[in-house]
Formats: sequence, C-alpha cells, structure tokens
Amino acid sequence: MRSRWNRPPDGPRPGGLLRLLVRTFSELCLTAGTLIVLFTVYVLFWTGVKADRAMDGEMARLRDGWAAAAASPAPSAPAPPPGPSAPSATAAPQAGHPAGRAFAEMYVPRFGPDWRKPVLEGTGTELLKKGLGHYAGTAPLGGLGNFAVAGHRRTYGDPFKDFPDLRPGDEVILKDATTTYTYTIRGGPLRTLPTDVAVVDPVPPKSPFTAPGRYLTLTTCDPEWGHSHRLVVWAELTGTRRG
Repeated sequence: MRSRWNRPPDGPRPGGLLRLLVRTFSELCLTAGTLIVLFTVYVLFWTGVKADRAMDGEMARLRDGWAAAAASPAPSAPAPPPGPSAPSATAAPQAGHPAGRAFAEMYVPRFGPDWRKPVLEGTGTELLKKGLGHYAGTAPLGGLGNFAVAGHRRTYGDPFKDFPDLRPGDEVILKDATTTYTYTIRGGPLRTLPTDVAVVDPVPPKSPFTAPGRYLTLTTCDPEWGHSHRLVVWAELTGTRRG
C-alpha cells in the first residue's frame, strides 16, 4: 500500500495549468476574431444596405412630391408692388428647405450611369446616412455664392467612394422640382484639414475662383477609411434648364 506521503499534491499539475491557459487564450482569440468579423460585416455591408434603403426612400419621396406639385394647379402670384422695392426677375433662388429634408438629387456621370443621390438640408451625422448634405448657410442651389455639399466616402452606401477620380471638366448635375443645374468642375481634388472651413466660403481662397459667382463645392473624408483630412473639389454653374 502506498503511503500517504507518496501521494501527488492536491490541485492541478503544472502541465494541466499550462493547457488551461492555452485553451483560455485560444477561446479569447476566437471570440475576438468573431467580433472583428461581425463588426467588419456591419461596417462594409449592413450600413451600406441600410443607407441604400434610406437613400432610395428619400429619392422616392422627393420625386413623388415633385410629381404631386406638378399635377396641382399653381396658385397665381400676386402682382409685385410698384416702385424700387419690386423683386428682380433675376433674383437668386432662396434655399428655405426644412432641415433634414431632401430637396434635390445629384447625378455625377463620372461615377456611372446609375449613380444618383438625394441632397438633404444639413450635414448632421444621422442625416448623412440617408444621402448627401447641403452645408447650412451656404448658397442655395443655382444661386449666387457657393452651394456646398458633403458626403461619406466609405460606409453608409459609399456615395463618394470614387471622389478621387473627379477631374476638371467633369460635370455635376443637380435637379430640383423645376430646374436642372449643370456645374463643371474647375479645381481639385484638394486634400486639406477638417478645420479648413474656408473651402465653403462664397469665394473659396484655395479654389480657382477670384470673384463672386455661382459655385459648387463637394467635400468628403480622406483617407478612404479615415477622417483625418478632407478632399474638396470646386465647380461653377455652366448650364440651367427647366425640368
């Protein structure tokens, strides 16, 4: 009979403890890897699915509203009062769009024949998940000044994924309820810091423009999966037509 003095000590042996640590570490790595994969799928796929649905919904509401307005008889405008206070027939259009509401659609031929996105009033985080955003306080569409628009480069539908491909001479076409505006790119893409808010000034100092006019600024994040910088292009209004 073995003496109790020859029994192994109670508790896990050193080899068993090592196996337990290795197994625990492996399970933690597996869990972390699974979470990373799920997060990547969410960022690359699911946010895009949700954003595409949201943009399609905004485009549908926008076009339905335009169709309803076109089908309704337009109220007769009151005659302007006589004298110098009468409004000019060439006065610039006024923005006046409710915050968070789509009021125009954008088409960029460089991005492909099916690329069309809604433009909403404002540039809040949640708003940019539903389309492009018009910087509050910048010029109205087609108006004198700088009509400035922001959009995600990656995630949430990747609306400006191909932004670096834009070149001077490319067209950016915007349409509202009554008018189609064609802007032609004259400068950019320029890489700058997010603090460089002068890029949306009425006459941006780093743009090709030196005098007041009817301009367009587009901005997005850089690098492709980061937001430490901004990419900017500038365009000027070169065509306007009804419809």
